[in-house]
Amino acid sequence: MLTTNPFDDDKLREECGVFGVFGSPDAAALTALGLHALQHRGQEAAGIVSYDGSDFPAHRASGQVGDIFGSQDVIKSLQGHRAVGHVRYSTAGGKGLRNVQPLFADFEFGGLAIAHNGNLTNALAVRDRLVRRGSIFQSTADTEVFIHLIATSLYEKIVDRLIDALRQVEGAYSLVVMTQKKLIGVRDPLGVRPLVLGKLNDSYIFSSETVGLDIVGAEFIRDVEPGEIVEITDAGIRSTKPFKPVKSRFCIFEHVYFARPDSIVEGSSVYDVRKNIGRELARESAVEADVVVPIPDSGVPPALGYAEESGIPFELGIIRNHYVGRTFIEPTDQIRHLGVKLKHNANPGKLKGKRVILVDDSIVRGTTSTKIVELVRHAGAAEVHMRITSPPTANPCFYGVDTPSKEKLMAANYDIETMAKMIGVDSLAFVSIDGLYRATGLPGRDAQSPAFCDACFTGDYPIKLTDHQTENKGRKLSQLVERQTA
Repeated sequence: MLTTNPFDDDKLREECGVFGVFGSPDAAALTALGLHALQHRGQEAAGIVSYDGSDFPAHRASGQVGDIFGSQDVIKSLQGHRAVGHVRYSTAGGKGLRNVQPLFADFEFGGLAIAHNGNLTNALAVRDRLVRRGSIFQSTADTEVFIHLIATSLYEKIVDRLIDALRQVEGAYSLVVMTQKKLIGVRDPLGVRPLVLGKLNDSYIFSSETVGLDIVGAEFIRDVEPGEIVEITDAGIRSTKPFKPVKSRFCIFEHVYFARPDSIVEGSSVYDVRKNIGRELARESAVEADVVVPIPDSGVPPALGYAEESGIPFELGIIRNHYVGRTFIEPTDQIRHLGVKLKHNANPGKLKGKRVILVDDSIVRGTTSTKIVELVRHAGAAEVHMRITSPPTANPCFYGVDTPSKEKLMAANYDIETMAKMIGVDSLAFVSIDGLYRATGLPGRDAQSPAFCDACFTGDYPIKLTDHQTENKGRKLSQLVERQTA
């Protein structure tokens, strides 16, 4: 089998995307559109739960948003003036349908649906404690921990129960929670994961990125602040900040790769930051060449920045096929190595005889980079130089990004010269950590007080890794099913 499934590619997997609407008769349809704009954040599955005044109709399925919610019958089944939606890939828990969000539960105070972007770093420890106290889990998603903590809280008000739950978890999270009366948006105290608030006529919207607002014509109001709980009811908006203020540590990889280039995150244009990274690369690691070629699509803005700064022409020397499905079956294994051409094809007229600078966002295992280089050399490139718009990814992420173990990360095991030989390039360079910070508008990285979470590059983890550092090390929520049914 040759696969174009994005989760088999040699890329860091996108996180998840959350979206919520309060106060619109088209809440479900707007949510489906919002999820479509956030599709890049998760392509395994999607779901929507609405509230019609008495019930919480829901629809969840594996696949992409257009396939799941493309039917008018599905949208019509999700009646109500509020809805919450989610696109996902599995960071914690397995890929089964029972893990597809939003999760829903009936409490003594009524129904509650929750959608979560991020990852809890003490989910196993909290889950074990809850199970010992009698909780029965229906999924292997860390999101379900929130549901049980809310259910067992002794507080009366929903928001107080939610705060009680949040005080017991560690990790990175942005949540959208829907009840019979409210839509609630939450960010973790460090603000690692994004969440924005918008308005469309008289309705309010939460979205992981501003592109979710753009697609429905909503006005961006502001970011939900780190550690903030925003409640939306018929009476309006109420903000609560129950946690002690700390310096935010927004995920810097949102700027590098995760967010769509047309999004505004934390007040900065993702497109502009990526072009700036290319400029930094051109200043830090100049090399004589004839063309600057992006590896599409994420390499396009930084390649433009590199070309502008260096004066070397920009060319689309690699063309991406946007119309390939998730999988493609080949009759034999003999042409398995051609799999890279399902997504990328060389443009020989722009490569033959040229000294080529390839621009990409990251190197994880190095397998796809090797195939791309082979593709470019086969097209006749005289030299191939690779420039990467992030520092070497030498550490796994525990905050909502599914990275390989350290043993499988190329940069954790080889120096740059060795990596260049393994990939097959004439030279290889990564943007420096200070250059990456400069691209966001800062003078550089303050080692004593970093402005971002950059643990995948530096190993500086801002949130405790309880599960990883205790007896739970090596365990995964997705393995609980086997353990519990053995």
